[in-house]
Amino acid sequence: MPSFDVVSEIKKDELQNAVENANRELLTRYDFRGVEASFTLNKEELSVKMEAAEEFQVQQMEEMFRIRLSKRGIAPGAAEYGEICRSGKKSYKVATFKEGIDKELGKKVIAIIKKSGLKVDPRQNGEVIRVTGKKRDDLQAAIALIKGADIDKPLQFENFHD
Repeated sequence: MPSFDVVSEIKKDELQNAVENANRELLTRYDFRGVEASFTLNKEELSVKMEAAEEFQVQQMEEMFRIRLSKRGIAPGAAEYGEICRSGKKSYKVATFKEGIDKELGKKVIAIIKKSGLKVDPRQNGEVIRVTGKKRDDLQAAIALIKGADIDKPLQFENFHD
């Protein structure tokens, strides 16, 4: 029976490249000359810390980082940005990246598929949604439906089997 998986993953190498590119841009920008500012990637927590002397610089860094993420193919909704915090002489903000489909989002995706009336069977297994059907065309219609839905988290489609 044909099937595919709906997942939500971050390409860690692309995230690291985005952080390195953003750090390189900090070195070349005139408004950050002489300022101690940096992007730091925490691979275990899958988060990026943006640190600078002033709050407005951290806001500029966030915009810069969003552009770098989009150029590396990471969707803007993949990150959750915290509040700007002040610690001593520095301000910082943390962007956290979440992987996997939680139960709430899984229920939403499954409800969208079931409402459509397509002859497919969506089921959630942990952080993955497996969609099975008898026809390949039904599965492709389900993929198009999910892509067109208003879902704030980036989703990928893997393991398409005939």
